[in-house]
Amino acid sequence: MKGENGPLTILVVDDDEDDRMIIARALQQHRGQIGVVAVNDGQEMVEYLRREGPYADARSYPRPALILLDLNMPRMNGMEALRLIKSDPEMRRIPVVILTTSDAEVDVKEAYNVGANAFVRKPVTFAGLRQALGQVSDFWFDVARRPLER
Repeated sequence: MKGENGPLTILVVDDDEDDRMIIARALQQHRGQIGVVAVNDGQEMVEYLRREGPYADARSYPRPALILLDLNMPRMNGMEALRLIKSDPEMRRIPVVILTTSDAEVDVKEAYNVGANAFVRKPVTFAGLRQALGQVSDFWFDVARRPLER
């Protein structure tokens, strides 16, 4: 599936380098031509979304069609990042799926209260992760209708 400027992009926000690589691999195995960009934490995500610093080139760093957001990160954690996204008129329409190891009910409730579009606990196996991310990406790219970006 393609966006206006090439393949749709998923922004992965996770402070664990191994998790970022595994998530990108699982998504690319499932969807093929999907663009996956990964950043280290919520602060770097904000820079990416605002096209600041190293992310100033919109062609190299396109607006994501979906954000996969971890909760436990340094500098700006996932909940803080989610609040920022959902309070910004330019960013709030981007679907945000919390993808975390947390299974705490307080995290689930707070994420939905702040505006998360879904909450997914990271499966412990690669096969489980690939299946979960396949279902998430199939829903957001094949089933759900998103507003056109202008």
